[in-house]
Amino acid sequence: MLHLRLFVPSDRTDEVVGLLERTVGTAHVAVLTGAARSPAGDVVLCDVAREAGDELIGDLRDLGIDDCGSISVENMDLTLSRRADEAERAAPGEGADAVLWEELSEVTNEESTFSATYVTFLAVATMLAACGVMLDNAILIVGAMAVGPEFGPLAGISTALVQRAPRLVVRSLWALIGGFAVAMVLTAGFSWLMDAFGLFEEDMVTAKRPQTGFIWHPDRMSFVVALLAGIAGTLSLTSAKSGALIGVAISVTTVPAAANAAVAFSYQDLNQTWGSSVQLLANLGGIILAGTLTLLLQKALWRRRRTAPA
Repeated sequence: MLHLRLFVPSDRTDEVVGLLERTVGTAHVAVLTGAARSPAGDVVLCDVAREAGDELIGDLRDLGIDDCGSISVENMDLTLSRRADEAERAAPGEGADAVLWEELSEVTNEESTFSATYVTFLAVATMLAACGVMLDNAILIVGAMAVGPEFGPLAGISTALVQRAPRLVVRSLWALIGGFAVAMVLTAGFSWLMDAFGLFEEDMVTAKRPQTGFIWHPDRMSFVVALLAGIAGTLSLTSAKSGALIGVAISVTTVPAAANAAVAFSYQDLNQTWGSSVQLLANLGGIILAGTLTLLLQKALWRRRRTAPA
């Protein structure tokens, strides 16, 4: 169930309450008359089944409640109520399959910001991966993958393409491309510094590295894995199962490929730089393609299910 808290001008309260009562899947409607101070008006509370939430939020926005008041939504982990159970049974579809497009847009918009924190996380992850590839240590590579925040902008691009939001596309691309560019430059400098202290050596780059050599040897399986990771990551976002994102993060070699490219470039190993760059682009492209197709399929299936006769 979702819990809605609405700030509504007093002269619009009856209209909003009427909408809530007509919407299939709602329960526990309450009106706190005159409780709102900024903006002034009434506070309307309501619970709604997740599968009916997106349509209700859209209807409230069509009424302009987000302009004249406010719409707040939160997920309810536990609701013990017969009326809530009846509302969920009455709502079409399954809550696990429902996509809250407003929530998805908000989350991906936040995660697609080119901020100091985002760049720092990405740079630290890339440097950690650089240590992993130089030491041929798979554990360090996995750790670096888990730290990397790059899935946010990737999901932002997919969401923006499906929602036809060009501003979010530009914002996400800037975070993705700019973030990796800064992280790779810093990692190249980090590699030079480690070399100066005698912790990195050129022989470490040219060694066979059986545990991490795959990073700069892209093949068709790299793209297949990226596609599968994109599907899993998108489903984890739309179904609010964010724990699955950790598995997605450690299944693709975006951060390690960027790290290997930066380190190899610092030693003028252009063959490895090129191979790692292709690996990076294949992973990024596969995730974006899979994420976009997954969202399009979800959107089509949900529309078909909602319009199907009972």
